[in-house]
Amino acid sequence: SDGRFRLPRWASCNNFFMKITKNIEWEVEGLDNLRIDEWYLVISNHQSWSDIFVLQKIFNMRIPFLKFFLKKELIWVPFMGLAWWALDFPFMKRYTESYLKKHPEKRGKDIEITRKACEKFKYIPVSIMNFVEGSRFTAEKHDRQRSPFTNLLKPKAGGIAFVLSAIGEQLHKILNVTISYPKGNRSFWGFISGKVPLVRVFIEELSITKEILGDYTNDEKFRAYFQEWLNKIWIEKDARLKSMSM
Repeated sequence: SDGRFRLPRWASCNNFFMKITKNIEWEVEGLDNLRIDEWYLVISNHQSWSDIFVLQKIFNMRIPFLKFFLKKELIWVPFMGLAWWALDFPFMKRYTESYLKKHPEKRGKDIEITRKACEKFKYIPVSIMNFVEGSRFTAEKHDRQRSPFTNLLKPKAGGIAFVLSAIGEQLHKILNVTISYPKGNRSFWGFISGKVPLVRVFIEELSITKEILGDYTNDEKFRAYFQEWLNKIWIEKDARLKSMSM
């Protein structure tokens, strides 16, 4: 899983990406202070698979290679599981509360497994990526959730709280990304077929303070605080998406 495996494929991906997006106008704000030798947690809204290409495009050679936290079971997905493993994507094991009630000896083991998976990131700068909504935005999902936001699904706090608990002391900043497709078709097919003429991206740097590092699973007070902290970010993101769509 060294650079000999990654870089040729990464370059090919970028070349392909530039080919299919050459007619897109890009309006990106917030890139100035980023460093390729820092450790980041990247969070973003999620509207389509195009978002992944957008993130790769804007962050290429500006921050470390984007890596996604994946459920440990996904390592068995044919072909992709091997590719994710070779690219050093961290696999995590999460236990449900019902499982922990039956097996209390496993409490805390999921954090321990994730920390071990991330040991190498102490020495190699990395960008951990998380789509906080947990799913792509659709009107149907929005209605089903009864989301209080206009342009977003409800944020899922547990995922990023888990990452911060596991490796928060290694990370330097949170990059809060808002992606907007104000014109055209935001679907992935629309994106690669030239029907997205404009992409707007806003990047906000957030500090990682001791207040957002805690035991989300077992500390009820911390869990309430963390959910409120993330909800405020999502309120601001919702308003920003509205202005970016005009």
